[in-house]
Amino acid sequence: MDRILFVCLGNICRSPLAHGVAEHIVNTKGLELFIDSAGTSDWHKGEAPCEHSIKVAKQYNIDISQQHSRPIIQEDITSFNYIVAMDKQNKSDLEAFGFSNVYLLGDFGDYQGGDVPDPYFFEGFEGFDHVYNMVSVCVEDFMEKVENGSL
Repeated sequence: MDRILFVCLGNICRSPLAHGVAEHIVNTKGLELFIDSAGTSDWHKGEAPCEHSIKVAKQYNIDISQQHSRPIIQEDITSFNYIVAMDKQNKSDLEAFGFSNVYLLGDFGDYQGGDVPDPYFFEGFEGFDHVYNMVSVCVEDFMEKVENGSL
């Protein structure tokens, strides 16, 4: 079974959204994939996703409230077939940690290699809505490529 890990810095907003969207796709299509998410830091280890990420996902009938933040670990290097970074800094950090199979989420869904922005850099809730929409488009494209074996 292929395994996909979505990674951002703290694993409380962007990567949990990607994790939730991907799991929704897996469940809807009945795919044989394992989905998880992690952070390059351990700042929020054990915490649930942030309130706004839970709220925006719920608006699209996706429940991420049971996820808990965890930092990447050495075993993830060999445990996951696909590692998907939310931005170029995360990708660089993952490669420095020893990961070789790292994809940038913004390379999918016609975002031309753009970073998925941290929603906290926007004012209010609109940043989370913007980030959810970008993540959703990119994850759908990524998952389609995984499903079709075109990666």
